[in-house]
Amino acid sequence: MVPLPLAQLMDQFRRLPGIGPKTAARLAYHVLGMERERALALANSIIAAKDKIAYCSVCFSLTDENPCAICRSQTRDHHTICVVEEPRDVAAMERTRGHERNRGYQGTYHVLQGTLSPLDGIGPEDIRIRELVERIQTGDVREVIMATNPNLEGEVTATYVARLLKPLGIQVTRIARGLPTGSDLEYADEETLAKALENRREI
Repeated sequence: MVPLPLAQLMDQFRRLPGIGPKTAARLAYHVLGMERERALALANSIIAAKDKIAYCSVCFSLTDENPCAICRSQTRDHHTICVVEEPRDVAAMERTRGHERNRGYQGTYHVLQGTLSPLDGIGPEDIRIRELVERIQTGDVREVIMATNPNLEGEVTATYVARLLKPLGIQVTRIARGLPTGSDLEYADEETLAKALENRREI
């Protein structure tokens, strides 16, 4: 038996992805052992993130300003759009810019906020494909890089978007197979991502 507030804290931790009962208990006891100021800082940072972060109206990545810093930047290549599945993939791709052997990715992004998955009932209207087409039709985009994850859903989505964009006269490329099949961009290292970008192929 544990005190109810502690049990409730454990339950909240268990709701997080990848957190089992033992880890949830360890985190809960750790929070209890914090100084009150640190615990409040943690709670306030969670509330601030929920209150202040939203989706960019241009690329649909997470931002505390609208449009986001990448979409506003005058130094980025706005002729190139890298299409990814989730906002965390933008952070993964941005790590290539800090890699010592190359300049990394210099273009902009478009976050689909998911992938096509007919078995789960997720179709083109459920992710940000329409918004991508609108960006291309109203802008001066020359290349779209499909950087969806190298799994079944990612490949299906990349192929669908490529077929949709080809009639618009846009070059559509796919990041190279420097990424293991079935893996996520989030966990790839900077050099692998940089090489995958460098060796992208047309689709």
